[in-house]
Amino acid sequence: MADSNFIDYVKILCRSGKGGAGSRHFYRAKYVPKGGPDGGDGGRGGHVILRGNKNMWTLLPLKYRRHVFAGNGQSGSGGRSFGKDGEDVTIEVPCGTVVFDSETGEYLCEVTADGEEIKLLRGGRGGLGNWHFKSATNRTPRYAQPGEPAIEKSVILELKLLADVGLVGFPNAGKSTLLSSVSAARPKIADYPFTTMEPQLGIVSYRDNRSFVMADIPGIIEGASEGKGLGLRFLRHIERNAVLLFMVPADAADIRHEYEILLNELTRFNPELADKHRVLAISKSDMLDNELIAEIEHELPAEIPHIFISSVTGQGIAGLKDILWKAITDDSNRIEPMTITHRPLDGHHRVREEDEFIFENEPLPNPVDDEEVWDDEEWDEDFEYDWDDDTEPIDFSK
Repeated sequence: MADSNFIDYVKILCRSGKGGAGSRHFYRAKYVPKGGPDGGDGGRGGHVILRGNKNMWTLLPLKYRRHVFAGNGQSGSGGRSFGKDGEDVTIEVPCGTVVFDSETGEYLCEVTADGEEIKLLRGGRGGLGNWHFKSATNRTPRYAQPGEPAIEKSVILELKLLADVGLVGFPNAGKSTLLSSVSAARPKIADYPFTTMEPQLGIVSYRDNRSFVMADIPGIIEGASEGKGLGLRFLRHIERNAVLLFMVPADAADIRHEYEILLNELTRFNPELADKHRVLAISKSDMLDNELIAEIEHELPAEIPHIFISSVTGQGIAGLKDILWKAITDDSNRIEPMTITHRPLDGHHRVREEDEFIFENEPLPNPVDDEEVWDDEEWDEDFEYDWDDDTEPIDFSK
């Protein structure tokens, strides 16, 4: 992933198309002086549709396409001619994209599969022409329905990477080094904190031509839930992981305490993360001898499996793969490993620069000339338009 191209959080303005107005036309012919109403229906407005695309890995295209507007439906005309439907707009997004209402932070929908389509905003239905309202007692209905209005909503798209194993640890815990040693990924590695600024993915090979996906996120520190360091912005990328791999370096002052700090920060971000399978890896174990390893083991938490590894020498890497594969293929992860309850966006989960983005005003696309609705007839200001005269009420909620 290029450092400048990975975008996982973007705010856009969407607007569906409004429905076309029904026509109030009357049939006219040389020898048919009272041909009756024949106004056609208006076309429906265009939908705004989300579609998953497995070939996309970033929301970068939407960073430069802030306005997504569908086409409006055209008005009906005489001869029961229906108006043309508005053009639908399809937004291609990476698999794992979640949509939230930018105003309330409410969860709306998510796209997880390639080719999956979700109707984000429904286009307005077209109005009925006056021929629908004719009856034995109302031969010349001089009214028609207007189209349903467009729906406008600003939404936040949040990308959550799909992976089997998520790496969790403090800065410089050896997460990027492990990813580079077990996969073909080449994350940035250096001897200063927060080397990894963006999530990285790698495919880890296993026995019998099997493999699993590992995700590395930037390091978190104590107080990240309060905005310290990089905060909790990137923890969204491990919400879908089946297994969480906690990494604590062997030279840490208190390995158990650091593990508890990491678990506490994850729980504050999303309590459901505490229910996932967890594995503890003590990295940089090439600095330890057998006596120190035995001493450290007595201090480790007993509720989760642990292993001593070294990404440089390869110590414990094969055993780590075995533990991870066993956790991934556990019965609890086979049914719906990616299912999570999406928490609503709040102050800890938002990106400030996106929330403060202000959309410029743009005119409605394909405006409909409402004066053309009343074909060949002039509006009667003194006429009282009774929509329920001998007709069934039209329920747009269906």
